[in-house]
Amino acid sequence: MLKTIRRLSIHLLRQRTSGVVLAALSGGAVTMAVGAAITMAAEPPRSSTDTYLQPVYDPYIPTSSSDPFRRPEQLSVPIPSAATSLISPKGAGIQPLHIEQRGVMDGPGIDINPNPDKLGDPISGQRVYRYETLGNETFWTDAMRLVDGFKAAKVTPMDGLRAGFLYNTERIEPGLLAKIIAEAKTDLSPENAPTLNDPATFIRLLEMNAVNGMPAVDADGDGRIDLAKGDKVGVACSICHAVTDNSILELPDGGSIGKQIDGPSALVMDMGQFLAWAANSKAYYPNLQVEMPGGKTIGRAPKGLTPDSSEEEFDAYLLNKEYYPRGTFDETQDGIGNSVVNMPLFRQDLAAPWASSAEFRFLDNISNGSFTQNLDPTTLLTEAGRHFVEEEAKHLGLALRSNYQAIIDKAGVKGYPFVKGTKSGKGGPEYAQTGIRVDNQLLFDLNAYMHSLPAPKGAKVDAAAFRRGREVFRANCTACHNVDQSKPVPPLIVSLENLWPDYKPEVIFKRDPPYTPVQNSPGTFDDKMVISDGSQRGDPRGVPIPLLFDLARKKVFLHDASVHGLDSLFNPERGAREPHPFYVADAQGRSDLIEFIRGLDENTK
Repeated sequence: MLKTIRRLSIHLLRQRTSGVVLAALSGGAVTMAVGAAITMAAEPPRSSTDTYLQPVYDPYIPTSSSDPFRRPEQLSVPIPSAATSLISPKGAGIQPLHIEQRGVMDGPGIDINPNPDKLGDPISGQRVYRYETLGNETFWTDAMRLVDGFKAAKVTPMDGLRAGFLYNTERIEPGLLAKIIAEAKTDLSPENAPTLNDPATFIRLLEMNAVNGMPAVDADGDGRIDLAKGDKVGVACSICHAVTDNSILELPDGGSIGKQIDGPSALVMDMGQFLAWAANSKAYYPNLQVEMPGGKTIGRAPKGLTPDSSEEEFDAYLLNKEYYPRGTFDETQDGIGNSVVNMPLFRQDLAAPWASSAEFRFLDNISNGSFTQNLDPTTLLTEAGRHFVEEEAKHLGLALRSNYQAIIDKAGVKGYPFVKGTKSGKGGPEYAQTGIRVDNQLLFDLNAYMHSLPAPKGAKVDAAAFRRGREVFRANCTACHNVDQSKPVPPLIVSLENLWPDYKPEVIFKRDPPYTPVQNSPGTFDDKMVISDGSQRGDPRGVPIPLLFDLARKKVFLHDASVHGLDSLFNPERGAREPHPFYVADAQGRSDLIEFIRGLDENTK
């Protein structure tokens, strides 16, 4: 068996000076309203044999974006600043560490997470994870016109399932749930499953808060949810980071109906379809592949979108799975078509740094970025947003912002930005990139919840093959990865030069230190790092090391979803100059390694 021995130049992040972290929506193997009369009981404890063991909380039921359940001490929390050492100051140095696979190892020898998070209340964190919008419901309902789009397309629960939507049975009114259970046992045709094929049912499920990640908000404050009378639908964290237990129905290569399970990646969620259903998907322009000044474009599509592109052209881009693959989300407002595989958000006490570009060092900073950018991109149109895009992308950023302003103005959108937070500086630093910081206590509560979420059990695999695969792993993979999965992931950034032999970037333009130049190499593997990376704080351009849990469910690997299957990932036939070219030539050894990786969980030693 050929052992792959490669020398990696890897940079170890210095131990940070505070207890605040950031969480991003990275992904891949290299590396994320209810009806007034409805009351659901807390989830009963699950058997210890279940694949997913979840904390047993009684989720808060949101009734408005002002959230009457918030404790008084959550309403006013100081914003972090460099002066209070709660963030990594710009230009913070890194310490280079050279690691080499030297025979059989159990890991790189970094057994302590140097980045402890500040933790709040995990019960509140569950509510934030599932239902908190912090005001983005106005962007999704009034700017994107999501509900209007659902109605115009006559979206049914079955349509949602085909797009990977999840329906949480704990939020469904008992009478409706009984009909759904009965129809789930049929062929699901309109004749035999009329409720699941009725657009009115989908609206009811939204109003019950039963559609994962799409919380309905009592915007008029009358104590009930009615989308026909002005109430709104927003987006929450769980839309890309949850599954169900499939207890009622699992559609092949689609969504499911059952009890919601937070943490695992939504690997079949079709975010492109979700965005295309909105009646004004153009309002998501900054997060899509656009035409840059001079006619250039970067991403999977041959042509970029412009402010003059029609709604149909935007939707055609979003619906093309070659351009916007299922199970991915484009979470960076850089005008580059670089959607990445949804990452898991369980056991975040073991992870760092975050985002497939290692853009965030702190968990709550990426969560803040999700609320203040991904879920409400109109923050780019503030003065702090202008400073952010100019600092990160100079003339390209300003052109993106100007074009977005034209789109928003033409659509008649007013009152933005919609996210509720505290103005914090001029924009740029990772704790408030567009100058808005949401409630710190809610972010710390979210930290605690994501720490508390257990990783799923590994797949049931052949025990002998697992043991043999463990030795293959120890001999080939432990320069970066631990055998013991209960240890923190080494907080390392692997440089693109060492991870991708064919990395040949062309410098587009240079930026002021400590930023690296804006640069792009042929292919998609570096597209997420063209503009956004860890260099804003003085860290190198590269990729963080991922958690190795729940890989048996995955069909695509690497953050850009470019490798199909574990055998392809480790097979030298993929090519010596491809990204992550760490191969096992011997077929038996490769098969054993795959069994080991599929079986990994928190008990693997």
